[in-house]
Amino acid sequence: MDLITEALADTRVVVVNGARQVGKSTLAEVVLRARADGVARFLDDPATRAAATEDPVRFIRHDGLMLIDEVQRVPDLWLAIKNLVDRDPRPGRFLLTGSARLLALHGLPDALPGRSETVELWPLSQGEIDDAPDGFVDAAFTLGADLRSGSSVLKRKDYLARMTRGGYPEAWRRENPRRRQRFFEGYVSDLLSRDVRQVADIEKSGEMRRLLSLLAAQTGGLLNISRIAGELGLSAPTARSYINILETVYLVRLVPAWSTNLTTRAVATPKAIFVDTGLANYLATSPSTDGPVGGLLENFVLSELARQLTWSQTSARLYHYRDRDQYEVDGVLEDNVGRVIGIEVKAAETVRAEDFRGLKLLQRRLGARFHAGFVFYCGAESLSFGAGLVCLPISALWGTGT
Repeated sequence: MDLITEALADTRVVVVNGARQVGKSTLAEVVLRARADGVARFLDDPATRAAATEDPVRFIRHDGLMLIDEVQRVPDLWLAIKNLVDRDPRPGRFLLTGSARLLALHGLPDALPGRSETVELWPLSQGEIDDAPDGFVDAAFTLGADLRSGSSVLKRKDYLARMTRGGYPEAWRRENPRRRQRFFEGYVSDLLSRDVRQVADIEKSGEMRRLLSLLAAQTGGLLNISRIAGELGLSAPTARSYINILETVYLVRLVPAWSTNLTTRAVATPKAIFVDTGLANYLATSPSTDGPVGGLLENFVLSELARQLTWSQTSARLYHYRDRDQYEVDGVLEDNVGRVIGIEVKAAETVRAEDFRGLKLLQRRLGARFHAGFVFYCGAESLSFGAGLVCLPISALWGTGT
């Protein structure tokens, strides 16, 4: 809420973007209720949507703050809003919500460069669930390898339980695993029949459903477009466009490969991670917490980092690293001045020296730019493994702060 309030104080249009069922509308209404001049318009209502389509200029006429929920449903509103805020540049005019990456939608006639700020809303983070600091990113860039966390009471089974429960508020509230499965089933069906059709003309939703299962089964692996296309019987460009659609509707996120001229053997293939690991676990071909979970646990950690980057004071970006010599680092954080933090994820409750193999490679090649390397694992203690290298319990992601 604070990020939205701060943005409205100096920005004409604030956009709250994110997946369905993460609380965008609820949060926007809370912000609106704090304003005496606020009015709300909900485009899920057919009559409201018809009025916006018929006369978008009249629809947005209001002196105070106007909340427009699911704004992507009426693309013509964008030009009307642009024209209005160009003529009257007061901050805090519009609060818009959408269940897709709005500026990626081809149906929108114009973006709002220089006039808008976007706040991305993800499913609940573990810190939000536990009322914990959620401050690893800032702490890591501030403290480097001096960062430590308290001894964790969580075990491997506890992390797997959190991973499979996910962060959608409705799924998280359901204690019964079978009832959570029902939520995920309905969520996917609704998303494919509504949101995906909003952003692309796709007739065969079954192909998209199979694509989701393929991506869930290979979490933690590189995105092999050719293999996916072959398994689906699609062309590679079509498979790539389908993945872009899933990213647009906030089901998956592509993590780009990281490299510099110091790491010329790096491969350039991205990874695809799921925005929510509960959904990924539901979609996986073997969604048992007793089976191989390394990829899903890596997804769990990377998605927690991606959440934190939306509110951290440190401006940084998330990548992964892999090279042709089979060195890899699950996550790479790089800030605006070029400092690099490496992240490895292990599903075991113990850590070995060889678990730092990829991190040590980056440390040797980057020198002073390498700020710290962390191995997150399912054990309890924070331990040093040499200069600049530390193992941390996974709970340090949300249990530490500056």
